[in-house]
Amino acid sequence: MRFVDEARIRLKAGDGGRGCISFRREKYVPRGGPDGGDGGRGGHIFLEATERKQTLLDFRYRHYFKARSGEHGRGKDQHGRSGDDLTIYVPVGTVVKDVETGVVLADLREPGQKWLAVRGGRGGRGNARFVSSTNQVPRYAEEGEPGEEKEVILELKLIADIGLVGFPNAGKSTLIRSLSAARPKVADYPFTTLVPQLGVVQYGDAEPFVIADIPGIIEGAHRGAGLGIRFLKHIERTKILLHLVDITSLDIDNPLKPYRDIRNELDQFSSVFKQKRQVVALNKVDLLDDDEIIEYMVDCYKAELSCPVVAISALQRMNLEELLRVLVGILYEEEQKNDGPDDR
Repeated sequence: MRFVDEARIRLKAGDGGRGCISFRREKYVPRGGPDGGDGGRGGHIFLEATERKQTLLDFRYRHYFKARSGEHGRGKDQHGRSGDDLTIYVPVGTVVKDVETGVVLADLREPGQKWLAVRGGRGGRGNARFVSSTNQVPRYAEEGEPGEEKEVILELKLIADIGLVGFPNAGKSTLIRSLSAARPKVADYPFTTLVPQLGVVQYGDAEPFVIADIPGIIEGAHRGAGLGIRFLKHIERTKILLHLVDITSLDIDNPLKPYRDIRNELDQFSSVFKQKRQVVALNKVDLLDDDEIIEYMVDCYKAELSCPVVAISALQRMNLEELLRVLVGILYEEEQKNDGPDDR
């Protein structure tokens, strides 16, 4: 399946039905009077979040959606039927923005969350509605109101507990394969992963959590270099940032440079990342024979950063148990913080 995370669509609600001009004409009923019915309301259009969709691929080929209009009123006080509402299903995590202003109109984060995008037009009143003591034979009715029309941008931001970031070829795809059932492509060249990958991780008795592998982060990503800002938005909602660093590529005189470069790209893109908890995993320790160098690199990171640092090998599954224990512990702390004190 192709991964599509942005789409532009046009929505047109149904028009209201026309009111009817009619007079009762029956045998033995002289001067029966007006009996024109009202027009029906036009159908609304809703956007609803669902877990059954993972991308915005459906909107790549269909850009225009229109709800049914209301039926016109008829004689004998028969009101027109309202137009059926139209519900458009989008993936959980979809943000709806106005095309012209870029203002966020809706943020559909929860399954089943529904948003009224455009309202259907009100149906016109028939001439029976205008009868009064001074106007007993009204010969006019109302036209139905047109339905609202709007053009919006749909932007998908994946919802995951942990965002996996790092330079290309740091071993992110290998790690997510080792921790979950996800099977992203793995190869010995950069930019193997071209779209975000999600994996569900189960550790012990803890609640399963979702980890997202975000591709394309290189120097200048916040300006669009590489895959750039196209995928940086997908880690804005993660609770934890897991920095994966290839330990074999570190300069012994400046071992924190890869981490700082990635961190700079994230902070330049959005201030949201400054508040997120983070963990650093130094990967590919199986390729180093010198334990003293590994220990030195870990100590350098721990001395500079106030976050957990774990040396691992995603390919050989070394120390993954320790990494999972750290991640689950932080997720539990974040969940307790969000739940707040018990109000008993």
